[in-house]
Order: sequence, then C-alpha cells, then structure tokens
Amino acid sequence: MGRTGVLESTQDNEEIIERIAALDIGKAELVCCVRVPGQGPGGRRRQEVSTYSTMTRSLLTMVDRLRELGVTRVVMESTSDYWKPVFYLLEAAGVDTWLVNAKDVKHLPGRPKTDRLDAVWLCKVAERQMIRPSFVPPAPIRELRDLTRYRVDLIAARTAERSRVEKLLEDAQIKLSVVASDIFGTSGRDMMAALIAGQRDPKVLAQMARSRLRTKITQLEDAFVGRFTEHHGFLLAKMLARVDAITADIAEVNQRIEQEIGPFADASQRLDEIPGVGPATAHVIISEVGVDMSRFPTPAHLASWARFAPGVKESAGKSKGSGSTGHGNSYLARVLGEAAVAAGKTDTFLGERYRRIARRRGSRRAIVAVGRSILTIVWHLLRDPTTRFTDLGSGFYDTRVNPERRKRNHVRQLEALGYTVTLAPAA
Repeated sequence: MGRTGVLESTQDNEEIIERIAALDIGKAELVCCVRVPGQGPGGRRRQEVSTYSTMTRSLLTMVDRLRELGVTRVVMESTSDYWKPVFYLLEAAGVDTWLVNAKDVKHLPGRPKTDRLDAVWLCKVAERQMIRPSFVPPAPIRELRDLTRYRVDLIAARTAERSRVEKLLEDAQIKLSVVASDIFGTSGRDMMAALIAGQRDPKVLAQMARSRLRTKITQLEDAFVGRFTEHHGFLLAKMLARVDAITADIAEVNQRIEQEIGPFADASQRLDEIPGVGPATAHVIISEVGVDMSRFPTPAHLASWARFAPGVKESAGKSKGSGSTGHGNSYLARVLGEAAVAAGKTDTFLGERYRRIARRRGSRRAIVAVGRSILTIVWHLLRDPTTRFTDLGSGFYDTRVNPERRKRNHVRQLEALGYTVTLAPAA
C-alpha cells in the first residue's frame, strides 16, 4: 500500500502577466507577438503579431507600439548574437526585458514551426511565467566582458601562429624547439631574425644563444643543420610579424581592461587573495559573474549557473546518469580550471583539497570540486564588500578527521605495503 501523503503549501505563482510581448529574432527581421487582456470581464485575450526589420528605426517603431499597448515585459530567445542589439535598445528604453534559454522553450513535437508560431508560443509560455530569465550583466560588466573575452581570442590566435612557426621550422629541418624550451625568447627571436636575413651558418646562429642556453651551443649547432630556404624565410617573416602584431594588440587590450576594471578594483583585489587566482583571473571572474550577487541567492545558485555542480537526474527512485556538470560558461570554466590547478600546487586549504580529491577521484574531478570551492569564496567576497579571504590552512582536514578513522587509514596503508601492524598506546 502507498503511504498517505500530506498536503503542503507551495510557492507556485502562476498569475498571468496581462500585457506581454515575445520576439522571435533573426538577422534581418524579427517577429513580435503581443498579448493583452480582452475587452470586458472574462473576455478572451487578444494578440497582435507583427514583423519588424532589425534596423534601428524599425526597432524604435516597435518600442513605440509596445508602449502604446502598455506592455510590461518583453521576452526573447538567445539566438546567436542577434538578440544583443535588440535587448540593449529595449533596455535603454526602460522596458523590462528578459533573455531566455531556447532549451527552456523547446519546440513541441507535432506543432508546425514558423517564426510567427514560435513568437506566439514563446509569448504564451512567458505570460504564464513558465520560464526564467537568463543572467545578463549590466552595461559596465558587459563592456569588461567583451574585453576579457577578446583577450582570450587574441591569445589563442597568437598561440596558433606560434604553432605555425614551429611547424615551419620543422619543415625546414631546423630543430630549434628540441633544444630551446621557448623559441620565442630573446635568443630564439635573434636566431630566427638571422635566418630571415639570410644567415645559414650553424655556428654563427648557435653563438647568438644567451644566458642558460649557452650551455647548449653544441646541440644548437646540430639543430641549425637543415634546409632553410628563401621560401621559408618569407613565410617566417610574415608569421613573426603577425605574432608581434597580436602581442601589441594584447598589450593594448590589457591596458584598456585596467581602465575598465577601475570601478571594481576593490573587488578585484579581494579576489586576487584567493590561492590560484591572479589579477587576470579576477578580471575574468568579475566580467562573467558581475559584482552584484543578489542575482544568485546562495553560493549553490552561482555554482549551478556556472555548471560546477552535478546535474540531478532521477527516475524510479534511482539516480541516473554520470553526475556530469554539463556545459556552462566556457570562459569562466577555463579560468576556474586554471585557478584550481594553480591552487593545487600551493600549501593552502584549496591546495590540500585538490590533492586529496585527485588521489581518490582523479584530477578532473578535483578541478571541478576546487573550482566550485573558489566560486563559493567568490560569492561570499562579492556579497559582502567588507569580507576578506582567510585561508583555513593545509592542515584543516587533519584537525577535523576522526582520530579512529585516521588510525584505520594508516594501518590499512601499512598492511598494503606488507607489514603486520600492532598498535600500543604511547607511554
């Protein structure tokens, strides 16, 4: 027999939003569906579906029409980057604008799919408050985010260009990367400049080594015995020029980031105190999550939004799936992963946490766990501007693990090594 249930109060709020609009956005045009109350008590709701160009003048006409109809909320899907100018224009006009995840309003099987029907369906779902808004940071954070993301793209482009340089040298049988750990250091750049200028003598090229690389003169002479031609020199000059240009661009972007981070300098400095988090990482975290933690009621909400929490999937009373976190903000995940690995090399609480988990569950799970811990610390530091980071210390776990449990673990480890253990209390 099934157990008798108990009725409980819920927090459901299904009040229909009286005047609402939904947009199905494309590159050249959008479809706007507006739903408003019907005339008279109990009247059926009325709707208007119109198509507008995504040019600014047409969008301003749409805004005037929404105001005329008394629309209190506009909802749109996050379609590529096409939603951004429309969202920003509505935001500047003072309209309550929601960006929603397309997966939350997925297409229903059996229903025809057109832009018009999609706009109507989104409007009907939104008016019953069956969707949640995505996090869209305020304008200053968005500008900082554009800069930090562009910096990541520039660094990736420079890395790709450097890889092309190394492949080109390999094609010419120049084994500089075998001897030098960084071919783009001062010595390596001088040697490649000499190759471009026409120098082919291995001994002359090897003598350009500086500092510790001079201990490898003989190896360098062997490395420069190849078939570097004028063709290789032309390509290498272009590649190095591109690397230098990107490096200059990165420096300018970094300078602009330093200017834009000014209003958030205090928050950035406090995040910089977290083990593994440097200034650049702090800038990225602020640009991705903002500084207003009221959007995330608890640290768990922030971790869930960033996909640093295992997904919940249950059927028939049993947990399903692998407990993977899913795909979240790739820019935030990248810096949190780097911070977690860096923290794992420190003698701190986060470092010990990383090493403990990595021994038992592997480095990938350790990265996610420490990344979530960092997000929890970030939430508390940004939630209260007066809060400062205090490290619990690498010995935190040792002071809180049950002595009997520690004794059993040590005995088990010794027995695994082939010893017979007899314990006696100390005098």
